[in-house]
Amino acid sequence: MVTMQDVAKRASVSIATVSFVLSGAKPISAATRERVETAMRELGYRRNPVGAALARGRTNIIALLYPALQRPASGTVMGFFTSAAARAQERGFNLVLWPISNDAGEAAALARTGLVDGVLLMEVQMQDERVDALAPGTTPFALIGRTRAPEGLTYVDVDFETSMSEAIAALSELGHRDIAFITGNWDADHLEGHGAAERSHVRFLSEMSARGVTAPLVLHCPEDSLEGRRFGRELVEQHPEITALVLMNEHAGPGIVMGLRDAGARVPDDVSIISIGSSAHMAGMADPPLTFMRTPAEELGRLGVDAIIERIESADAERPAVLLACEMQPGESLAPPRATR
Repeated sequence: MVTMQDVAKRASVSIATVSFVLSGAKPISAATRERVETAMRELGYRRNPVGAALARGRTNIIALLYPALQRPASGTVMGFFTSAAARAQERGFNLVLWPISNDAGEAAALARTGLVDGVLLMEVQMQDERVDALAPGTTPFALIGRTRAPEGLTYVDVDFETSMSEAIAALSELGHRDIAFITGNWDADHLEGHGAAERSHVRFLSEMSARGVTAPLVLHCPEDSLEGRRFGRELVEQHPEITALVLMNEHAGPGIVMGLRDAGARVPDDVSIISIGSSAHMAGMADPPLTFMRTPAEELGRLGVDAIIERIESADAERPAVLLACEMQPGESLAPPRATR
């Protein structure tokens, strides 16, 4: 194996000079750098980029922690991934997807390795133990999402409260009163108190209460298309009074539409649907295509990377708190309730 000593001997420089050329830790003249790099090429010396990065005290790697063991990635989540990776590359960083569980110990252990310059957390819970574990450390972190008390944290998030209010308003304007909120089976996936679902749930209840509905229906469906189909059939059988759904479950969405049809309920003639916090990819998989509220995933992915890089480059940088609401996108799943036509 070719060593740094071999390179130094071929280039007639010290080992320290070779090290400085590799790490960039000290300025080296152009002529000397050229001699060292020529020697490396001639000898077939292979750089160790990780070692060089650690020597500089900076790896230019950001870890995006997504609890893939608890929740499969949807089209919306992929929008976060791709936009964040592109933005990181634009700014001279590499984004690495770290698909571990939402275990606090694993997050803290990763931060302590020194392999990453910063950490971005996704699928944030209202009381997220990962935040508590990372806070005492020295590795900067930011959230795509927010906890129950996010003061003092760096985060970007979807404004699910405003988004839910707009969804209920759209259904109410059509004349719907018997509206159900359908979300994922979060507790079973060890994501209790998931921020997006919890905030949407609370706002759904308050909006329905403001319209005089004292016991609005909230149901949970596993995030799976086959389970969604079963769920749709059972919904018609058990709750025939429901005329509209606010759906926060991308994986089950198309299956729910098929299940409704299996049970004789047509969308939108019998049941209207708005998919909240969703993507065009999912909405287009349903028949008919769903009206949906687009998650600003691309925007928040970029903003999240900007936020963590600012923290990496300056510990005293301002800690942004950004909220963006979903945008209503037309589909073919809304109509007035049959009784009002």
